[in-house]
Amino acid sequence: LVDDIGDVTVTNDGATILKQLEVEHPAAKILVELAQTQDEAVGDGTTSVVILAAELLRRSDELVKNKIHPTNVIAGIKLAAKKAIEYIKSDLQLKTDTLGKETLLNAAKTSMSSKILGSESDFFAKLVVDAVSNVKTITPSGKEKYPIKSINILKQHGQSAKQSALVDGFALNCTRASQQMPRTIKNAKIAILDMNLNRGRMKFGVQVLITDPDKLQGIHDKEQAMVRDQVKMLLDAGANVILTTKGIDDLALKYFVEAGAMAVRRCTKEDLRRVAKLTGGKLVTSFANLEGEESFDADCMGHAAEVSEETLAGDDLIFIRGAKSTSCQSIILRGANEFLLEEMHRSLHDSICVVKRVLESKHVVPGGGAVEAALSIFLERFAHTIETREQLAIAAFADALLVIPKTLSVNAAQDATDLVAKLRSYHNEAQTDAKQKKYSRFGLDLMEGTIRDNIEHGVLEPSMIKIKYIQFASEAAITILR
Repeated sequence: LVDDIGDVTVTNDGATILKQLEVEHPAAKILVELAQTQDEAVGDGTTSVVILAAELLRRSDELVKNKIHPTNVIAGIKLAAKKAIEYIKSDLQLKTDTLGKETLLNAAKTSMSSKILGSESDFFAKLVVDAVSNVKTITPSGKEKYPIKSINILKQHGQSAKQSALVDGFALNCTRASQQMPRTIKNAKIAILDMNLNRGRMKFGVQVLITDPDKLQGIHDKEQAMVRDQVKMLLDAGANVILTTKGIDDLALKYFVEAGAMAVRRCTKEDLRRVAKLTGGKLVTSFANLEGEESFDADCMGHAAEVSEETLAGDDLIFIRGAKSTSCQSIILRGANEFLLEEMHRSLHDSICVVKRVLESKHVVPGGGAVEAALSIFLERFAHTIETREQLAIAAFADALLVIPKTLSVNAAQDATDLVAKLRSYHNEAQTDAKQKKYSRFGLDLMEGTIRDNIEHGVLEPSMIKIKYIQFASEAAITILR
């Protein structure tokens, strides 16, 4: 995709593609927002939700053309979605406790399989699972939470994708402002600033006219004294690591070097916000207090066990380890060029979300179209039990769900009609014959072009993706039908 200003994005992440499109059509706009909602709620399954919603609309449109009132169609879709979600919860989802540690790796791999990292999925799945498992925190109410914000992803050009690494701690893509500063500071007290530490300059249009040359030196001294006071204020408060989003000039650096402190300039604001959160500090935007004096409060500082500059793959990075409030991980991505790195980042983001969902909800479902085929058969049966016109809408919903396994098999260059028919016969048996219950785990094997037990082969997805995408897709379809 090339946007207005000529930026190029190369991707097959559904949400990203839709975000970049300039959409005018009102119904299409709803679908674009739909993908973003799915991205925020679950983090993956963005393409599925749009495909399903579009298919639902197509089927509903045919019903409406055949003189069935949209209200009937809407009622049918609502009912079908409700029943489908109940069925996932009661019959299809499996608790992860019964499946072991492999589950997480498999869920991560499944999410990557269609992405650029697919070929290296073993390596990256392990990286993602380790990163997410390490940021586990337990809330006061005793629930386990895995904040994705604590995983920082840095992109570095050069070397192959497999040289990416997971670092325990927070990494900043910056270096020390001066080579004479210490490389490592233990028991760091971190001042996090969003301002310039340099000599005071006059604002535009302000001039100082000097009639007496002797006064000139006084002005120079005052300028220096202003910087010195600011630096002294920081050092007196006990700060030994200073991070700022703006610049630090040589004069200020001199004082920091003398004090043996480490100063880093031009960090990104977003990184510093995260550092503040991790280390329990605050981002300070100005030294001025309410009285108009300058002061720096020691409470604003963050604390960490150590801050060090290390060389990783030929580039210097600043690492913050042992932060006080939460544990934190950084993934350093390597790749040949910018586009590749961006795309790797997107794939990783989806994977990280998936692992988080599996860990938090503790339920997975078989992938590869298994859920959709099972629901399709189940809803078709359910439709026959309904005596009103909604029956037609529910049957249409059942048909629409098959668009997912169809799309999957077309994308894998397999015969879709043939595969989907086989898949349905397995699921039909699973639901009619109590002995064949295990067939409900059967989904597509796209490499071989056959049907297989996907739980056994580790093609797993968090059940939350499926539940949410049925909810979102049917809501969007209803909104447009209205």
